[in-house]
Amino acid sequence: MNAFRAFAPHVAEQAVHWLVEMQEGPLDPRQQQAWQQWLVADGEHRRAWEHIQQVNQRLHGLSAPLAHATLSAPRSPGRRRAIKALLLLAMAGASGVALRNQQVLGPLMADYRSPVGQRRQMQLDDGTLLHLNTGSAVDISYDAHQRLIRLLEGEILLTGAADTRPLRIATAQGSLMPGKARVNVRQLGDSTRVAAFDGSVQLSPLALRGYPLRLEAGRQTVFDDRQWSPPVALDSNSGAWVEGMLVAAHMRLADFLSELGRYRRGQLNCDPEVANLLISGSYPLADTEKILELLEIALPVTVRRFTRYWVNVEARV
Repeated sequence: MNAFRAFAPHVAEQAVHWLVEMQEGPLDPRQQQAWQQWLVADGEHRRAWEHIQQVNQRLHGLSAPLAHATLSAPRSPGRRRAIKALLLLAMAGASGVALRNQQVLGPLMADYRSPVGQRRQMQLDDGTLLHLNTGSAVDISYDAHQRLIRLLEGEILLTGAADTRPLRIATAQGSLMPGKARVNVRQLGDSTRVAAFDGSVQLSPLALRGYPLRLEAGRQTVFDDRQWSPPVALDSNSGAWVEGMLVAAHMRLADFLSELGRYRRGQLNCDPEVANLLISGSYPLADTEKILELLEIALPVTVRRFTRYWVNVEARV
């Protein structure tokens, strides 16, 4: 049995975040309060914190050139990112499968990627138009018999082109045959969300190959590797990201911030006291800080910034 248990990926990332913050210099009182609140909020947080400190000590004791070069480099945003990646990979090596199950290295080595906060558009060799949302990665494999797009993480919007070879989109839970349809596909971790805008899409969970669902235009569904949810009408935010917008129609603030958090680095947290406030509107994703400022005008909330990468939305006092 491993000496360390596997930590949830988001807990490991939070532990790494706080360690890197402390290595940059002493925390100010507000940062210290935020770190203390995180530490005592869950027993797993404390275990992860103790573990990351041990990992950090071992890394500083290594003679490996990569670790030495990363840890001794001058302070810069690039050094900060490199240290975070090094610590996360070290935690994965010691604690088991949690981070490896997130395919840490797979997306980094993908054929096409879009960093957090950025979107990308491209036309593939067959004329298929492909959009990548924030923090997304795909592998493309075309041969004489098929056209395969493997969604490794994140979200894509695709408009298929006519071709004699079948077009297939593969996710961790199954596959889709969009043909010439315009379709949005999002990898949610344990499930896949798919929305059909034009044309129809045939989807097959891994355990139900041979028994596909035909998703018609104007409908969306979520499926895992065994089943799918009953299709429903497209929601107001489906595909709006392609136009650089986040659209909310009576959306819970907690859900809104979860979506907004995909387009910025760090942690964007919502206090339970304001989680169920409702918000509507269309918000340009080019400036997430401006959106947070608008929240303070539209809702009885305060945005507290402990660091650039750790932001809490709380009830206004």
